[in-house]
Amino acid sequence: MTLLRSPSLHFFALGIGVFVAATAVERRAAQAPAQLVVTQTRIDALAADFAALNRRPPAPDEQAALIRDYVREEIAYREALALGLDRDDSMIRNRLREKIEFLFADVANKVEPTDAQLAAYLRQHADVFQVEARFSFDQVYLDPQRRSGTLASDVAQLLVELNAPGDARDLSSAGDPFLLAQHFDDLGRSEVASLFGEPFVGSLNDLPVGRWNGPIESAYGAHLVRLRERMPARVPELNEVRDAVRSEWMTAERLRTRERFYDGLLARYAVTVEQPNAPPQGAASAR
Repeated sequence: MTLLRSPSLHFFALGIGVFVAATAVERRAAQAPAQLVVTQTRIDALAADFAALNRRPPAPDEQAALIRDYVREEIAYREALALGLDRDDSMIRNRLREKIEFLFADVANKVEPTDAQLAAYLRQHADVFQVEARFSFDQVYLDPQRRSGTLASDVAQLLVELNAPGDARDLSSAGDPFLLAQHFDDLGRSEVASLFGEPFVGSLNDLPVGRWNGPIESAYGAHLVRLRERMPARVPELNEVRDAVRSEWMTAERLRTRERFYDGLLARYAVTVEQPNAPPQGAASAR
């Protein structure tokens, strides 16, 4: 172990690596020069990138520097590949995988769904796009602590009064003080649940429309409630949620395209997965 930590050994290994790389470069230098053509299209792309970053086109000397840097980058890239420096490098492998997946994702992005495909997707995923139930109602709050022992009789008396023909009292003077309003218009199910709790919403689903009922329990206490309108949950028409359905369809299509892509590549390979060696008997007890 002391030998492995020796700086001399590290320098020796580094020297061997440099020698091998230098030898490979010299061997390639002895071969016929490889062709590297910097096309006008590439020059225009370099100039466009410079202009986007600096908000002006490159000057002649700057453009020459851009071309020189591109040539060096291309040469270094080719030499690195020739030396096999891309092998067993997880960052390079992941980047190349991302690029090839982006390539096929771009193909999927160019596929535009038909109305029939969107309608079918909407039917298959109705729960995702469902429009939640909505409620309009009035409420009067009764504080159980203030009315300990009289809550039931107070509820019965107040229900008679509120349901009396022609009763049009100001609800702010009925019941007990309450932080929330007495009137609620067109609230979604989730909004009602966030204000009063899930049991309250469940009661609204069962109440008849137009009459005072109660007591209805909430997170605060007891309420008398008059349901004015209830719109049940529904699956919207395609024209109501077209953009959302298209976005979800496109995401699903990209995933399907990626799976088909890998299935096609996999068919070109015979994959063998070696099983890990079983630990020696008694290894666990030796710890």
